[in-house]
Amino acid sequence: MNKQFQKAWSELLSPFLRRPKRLQVAALCYKQANDTDDKEILLVTSRDTGRWIIPKGWPIDGKNASEAALQEAWEEAGVRKGTVMGKALGFYNYDKELKGGLPVAVETLVFSVKVNEMRDDYPEASQRERKWVSPAEAANMVQEPQLQDMLRSL
Repeated sequence: MNKQFQKAWSELLSPFLRRPKRLQVAALCYKQANDTDDKEILLVTSRDTGRWIIPKGWPIDGKNASEAALQEAWEEAGVRKGTVMGKALGFYNYDKELKGGLPVAVETLVFSVKVNEMRDDYPEASQRERKWVSPAEAANMVQEPQLQDMLRSL
């Protein structure tokens, strides 16, 4: 009976209950470190758990994906001016817990953003910390394996 239940679960019930992934956009913000070729990556803390992340959010009506990523970089990290460097670097997946406690699968499209200007007064300044770190350090600070790989490849 156990094998029949497992088969019914994997072939019928589980696919029926799975929700499609939702899309978020993210800005992997960087700057050149002290007139060298080395990059520094900007991380911020999440508002709910305080874990280290890159600025990200839901798509914004009237903006394409890279423009929405730049908007998130402003709101969450104070990146006032930045340049999106080409197409998306890639994506990473994670489960986001919504306000009702229900987890939802999210695919996050990541854009490389060269930071041209930062501000200390930005919309979420009182809700987040921000920190510049090396790509290797950033990879060790974030939790998402695909994002870690992306950071290690810089």
